[in-house]
Amino acid sequence: MAILDILEFPDSRLRTRAAPVVEFDADLQKLAQDMLETMYAAPGVGLAATQVNVHERLVVIDVSDSRDAPLVFVNPEVEVLGDSTGEWDEGCLSVPGFYETVVRPTEVLVRAQDVSGEPFELRPDGLLAVCIQHEIDHLNGKLFVDYLSPLKRQRIRKKLEKQTRQQA
Repeated sequence: MAILDILEFPDSRLRTRAAPVVEFDADLQKLAQDMLETMYAAPGVGLAATQVNVHERLVVIDVSDSRDAPLVFVNPEVEVLGDSTGEWDEGCLSVPGFYETVVRPTEVLVRAQDVSGEPFELRPDGLLAVCIQHEIDHLNGKLFVDYLSPLKRQRIRKKLEKQTRQQA
């Protein structure tokens, strides 16, 4: 397994729309394992393939306190089931050090495949529902900062660009 490099906002590659996974092979299983290792090391609760510059529809998540309940979603789709929404403080491994309140649907149905290609459905709630929506946004080229005001988004961009210059 390997720790992968995580792209950081405002890297334009984060805006790439991921393509559906069509090959369910050992390479996909290795990528999922590498992504889980990367997510745990970061540390985070979710990671989309787009964030590691692989533009395929693959997401890994583990919202358990004990960090021993990994979930892998291949070609995930989310369907909003109701009108109810909730506010969550979200952070992102691609926007390190920033947490902002985002409003998202609270009732969703997720359809996906596992790394073997077997389809499954899930009706998550709470943090898991938020995390799945956040990671699927990545697959669609969207970041949680896109839910913020232009002023907040620009302020975050400038701070991250300044950090990058200082580290170079």
